[in-house]
Amino acid sequence: MAAVILKKGEGRTIKAGGAWIYDNEIDKIEGDFENGDMVAVTDFDGYPMGQGFINTNSKITVRMMTRKKDMVVDDAFIEMRVRNAWEYRKSTVDTSSCRLIFGEADFLPGIVIDKFSDVLVVESLALGIDRWKPVILDKLKMVLAEDGITIRGIYERSDAKVRLQEGMERFKGFIGEPFDTKIEIVENGVRYMVDVQDGQKTGFFLDQKYNRLAIQRLCKGKKVLDCFTHTGSFALNAGIAGAASVLGVDASELGVAQAKENAALNGLSDRVTFQCADVFDLLPELEQKSEQFDVVILDPPAFTKSRNSIKNAVKGYREINLRGMKLVKDGGYLATCSCSHFMDPELFTKTIREAAAGVHKRLRQVEYRTQAADHPILWSYDQSSYYLKFYIFQVCDEK
Repeated sequence: MAAVILKKGEGRTIKAGGAWIYDNEIDKIEGDFENGDMVAVTDFDGYPMGQGFINTNSKITVRMMTRKKDMVVDDAFIEMRVRNAWEYRKSTVDTSSCRLIFGEADFLPGIVIDKFSDVLVVESLALGIDRWKPVILDKLKMVLAEDGITIRGIYERSDAKVRLQEGMERFKGFIGEPFDTKIEIVENGVRYMVDVQDGQKTGFFLDQKYNRLAIQRLCKGKKVLDCFTHTGSFALNAGIAGAASVLGVDASELGVAQAKENAALNGLSDRVTFQCADVFDLLPELEQKSEQFDVVILDPPAFTKSRNSIKNAVKGYREINLRGMKLVKDGGYLATCSCSHFMDPELFTKTIREAAAGVHKRLRQVEYRTQAADHPILWSYDQSSYYLKFYIFQVCDEK
């Protein structure tokens, strides 16, 4: 096995529990290897730090698989990782539809696998883990079968641009026999049709599962506005909870069409309606019409995916929160979130506070939440785990 030796003074994140080694942290590589191979990792003085797979095409040159220098990474190792991930989820979440593997947070770096009823959707983003993908999927099907769960199909959504940085081609398609890629799932008592082939990411945002549930108790008999509704998930949770009326808004015509289908699937079309519009344009229009809502929900896409654009992202988050607060009745509720890793909790909180000051509103925090437990937050690994921030506030006029 080839060995990656770190520069003196480097490797701080690895020593603190991180999972990545960047190209500028490496002093030298001893021995022969091909990209995707497992390599040993040592500190500058030869102290063993574990093993990972290497790819010199990527700035993330090594992704760690184990901290043990003598561990053999083979089929039995993969089974152990997969079994641990499944046992964890059985203990923490509703597993009818959930994220089964969450990359580095499940100690299988670079791969995400979601379960939608009896279908798996896999996203593989790193060369080394891509080699292990067939074994991971086989072990996962085996472990699920032990609990009486039969997987009828697997679809791959490895079509993200980041694969190009790994020297890999983007791929989207069936693994094994084709099947109907529109799958019905039930979450929090709400039925959805999930399009694993053409939906965003792997087809549905499972990470907001319990945040959607949290807004149900606020919505009975209320007038609700759901911004960036995507396929209608927050709007439908409000509707199923007994909201008097719900308006869901999204700029995607496909998303709105799917949201309407989901409303019909739940018998909510009379109370839950959807509009295709740009939220940034619509909120001022609703304000001009003196519209007011009991509950306003803001679930925008990530406004930034890099540190370089964080200033513009802050402006975007401040704007929608400011506009959203203006539309909340005195004593009503605002649910607001950010799914951008680079919008850290402190900055997000500061931005909301500034928005409230700008419209002379006082916020009483009901609760603060993160992603569902099937997207575990791995402490010491800042790069992936802690990305979703979700607040519920009561919005009060200054008096």
